Amino acid sequence: MPDPLRLDLDVLLPDAPDAQDACVARLTDELAAVLGVERAHVVPPERGPDGERPAQLCLHYDPDAVALPRLRRAAERAGARITERYGHVLWEVTGLPRQRRARTVAERLRQRPGVIEAEANATGPVRIEFDRDQTTEADLRRALADLGVTVTAPEPSEVAAAEGHPQGRGPLPGEPRAVEPAEEDHTGHDHGPGGHDHGGIFGERTELVFAVLCGVVVAVGWALEAFTGVAEWIPLALFVSGYFFGGWFTVREAVDSIRAGRFEIDFLMLVAAAGAAALGEWFEGALLLFLFSIGHALEGYAMGRARRAIEALAELAPATARVRRDGAETEVPVEDLRVGDTVVIRPDERIAADGVVVKGTSAVDQAAVTGESVPVDKRPADDPDAALADPASVEPEYRVFAGTLNGSGALDIVVTKTSSESTLARVVQLVAEAETEKSPTQKFTDRFERVFVPSVLVFVVLLLVGPPALDALGWFSEPFAVSFYRAMAVLVAASPCALAIATPSAVLSGVARAGRSGVLVKGGGPLEALGGLTSIAFDKTGTLTEGEPRVTDVVPADGATEAELVEAVVAVERLSEHPLARAIVRDLGERASDGVAAEDLQSVTGHGVRATLAGEPAEVGKPDLFTLDGGTAAPEALLERDRALKADGRSTMLVRRGDRFLGVVGLMDTPRESARDVIRRLHALGIEKTIMISGDAQAVASSVGRAVGIDEARGDLLPDDKVEAIKALRRSGEVAMVGDGVNDAPALANATVGIAMGAAGSDVALETADVALMADDLSKLPFAVGLSRKARGIIRQNLWMSLGMVAFLVPATLFGLGIGPAVALHEGSTLVVVFNALRLLAYREADA
Repeated sequence: MPDPLRLDLDVLLPDAPDAQDACVARLTDELAAVLGVERAHVVPPERGPDGERPAQLCLHYDPDAVALPRLRRAAERAGARITERYGHVLWEVTGLPRQRRARTVAERLRQRPGVIEAEANATGPVRIEFDRDQTTEADLRRALADLGVTVTAPEPSEVAAAEGHPQGRGPLPGEPRAVEPAEEDHTGHDHGPGGHDHGGIFGERTELVFAVLCGVVVAVGWALEAFTGVAEWIPLALFVSGYFFGGWFTVREAVDSIRAGRFEIDFLMLVAAAGAAALGEWFEGALLLFLFSIGHALEGYAMGRARRAIEALAELAPATARVRRDGAETEVPVEDLRVGDTVVIRPDERIAADGVVVKGTSAVDQAAVTGESVPVDKRPADDPDAALADPASVEPEYRVFAGTLNGSGALDIVVTKTSSESTLARVVQLVAEAETEKSPTQKFTDRFERVFVPSVLVFVVLLLVGPPALDALGWFSEPFAVSFYRAMAVLVAASPCALAIATPSAVLSGVARAGRSGVLVKGGGPLEALGGLTSIAFDKTGTLTEGEPRVTDVVPADGATEAELVEAVVAVERLSEHPLARAIVRDLGERASDGVAAEDLQSVTGHGVRATLAGEPAEVGKPDLFTLDGGTAAPEALLERDRALKADGRSTMLVRRGDRFLGVVGLMDTPRESARDVIRRLHALGIEKTIMISGDAQAVASSVGRAVGIDEARGDLLPDDKVEAIKALRRSGEVAMVGDGVNDAPALANATVGIAMGAAGSDVALETADVALMADDLSKLPFAVGLSRKARGIIRQNLWMSLGMVAFLVPATLFGLGIGPAVALHEGSTLVVVFNALRLLAYREADA
């Protein structure tokens, strides 16, 4: 458990008058509910030698269960901002070809003063959380350079933790960046493409070339020794050169891991190879290093496939844009675009920036960002000025995203976000950050290895000293060379090589596959948790329903016709701006006569409206509207129909013209067409319970619940009630909450997994949710759950395979299996688990 994280309360909640304010209680309650936070409380202000220290929020947390970025997002959901003291960098680097190397670098960084957290991934960026009072970004860059890791960003790039969003971050995979003249590197490390990225004289492929050269010289040496009568020193020289080529990178990594206080597999392999040489088994030792080095090179290649799947997202954005300035069109780099620029998009071109359409119509393929399989029709915004003033509220048909593909029409768009802040850039950044967050299984395997590897070394020492000791006592006799060889074989067999890569490879592949279909999964934790859900809770409005009222029932009164009812209600409601009035005009307007117009609209607050229609009074509203001032109540038969519609969840309006009641109109926020099928598919995937939580009346909630097939519908819930409902569900299993990521933020924060819909149009949803469905498409939810269950299954398969191979090889080597076959099986199992994980890249929902 690290030292508690302390944050100044007046910075987190500047409007809270004191530590006893209700907002402070809400903040601590929300943060305490985050998985991994042991305690959240307020430390009162106190006076010290340097003046008065303000009240602080104190967080006691488990870094193995929760990362600081998630704590930061949770704080932001409550209106908080972490102080300027804490910094966060997310850097793309070279020099981390394999997961064990990345883990060693992260361990070395965590040992530096001021580094709170450091995570690295063989296929992603390095993430560092640090205290600016103790270290700086420049210090961290130098520390990485000393470890042979090159930051690809040419200038300092930092994300201020106090802001919680990127401010000049370094370029992410595939993102365009300025190229500057190379600066002199005083660390002695190459900052070119080769660098320490296991580069050298052959660039990035140096390790593979060295492994192949090792294999060649070992094969030639063996052939000369076995089939010719050449002098003994010739094969020996070839075997020694095999040690050089096969052990070069292994030695470098072993030294780094030992300096970090870890005994990694690289060290164990070197000991085994040195032992074989000590016994005169130069061929066997060189063969071991060849198999180990070629296995590592192939592992790096396979993991590179998963990384390229993520990099492909960033590469979708074009490098230049055609801008209309001062009446002329010019080509400019996308990073030079400014908010308010007009960008010209020709047919079949990639869109260069997030923006609002102001001219032209076209169908845009948004699959790269939202995962939608059908192109979306785009047209100019009705009020461009209003749209530009509040881009987040713009309807989807007016809004476009960087990286999407234009159809056959030309468009003019006005830029609403710079290239570094576009939805695509945010997705790429969040995916990159997700790669650095470990899943629960990965954290378990790390803890297991920290105990297992030293235990193996102790066991090997016992195998070395045990037989001579027993021989001295006269109980057992065996040549030391035989004991030594057996110990070295056990050392190879017990190395948990496959275990180290089993989970990261599956997590990376799962995150990459989800991102390709418009589902953003923020790391291994949410990926595994999503695959273990037992129940899912849904918000109603905009999640299970369309989010806007529609006319569902037109019921004429006795003696009236439907045409009379429609004509009267549309004529009156044309004069009103009420949302229900607009829905009536939209849905019934085409059925009404254009020649009939109402006038003199009067609003009766809380009851309805009155107007004059062709000289007659007309009224639309609740039943009590008609009894005001001693008026006549509606017929009982019509009131009975009104009550029946309300019991079925409708909002109703009675209509009277003159002295005749014409009938009742029912409206409802209708369920999405896909909702019932989504619920069915979730149950088929193993979700035991689905529940809807809504602030609407219970009758409305029950009606929607029946329509979509939900297991339980709860209405009349306040935001705090929703949080309590989620907490109750968590006591009986893992629960996800599905909402819009804004109004549902407290409930999302308290669920095991928070899932936001329509995140492509909402920066808040992108930040707050653990899983974001980029499109406003509920049908993506079963895909996400199915993919996560598949990933969870593959992680388990990989764990059993890697541990099973160790369990098989250790006794096999004790009973005589040689080093050569042991290392072949060992490295083979490593490649098997990697390629097993890569199957997730080809996942289809039918595979679940």
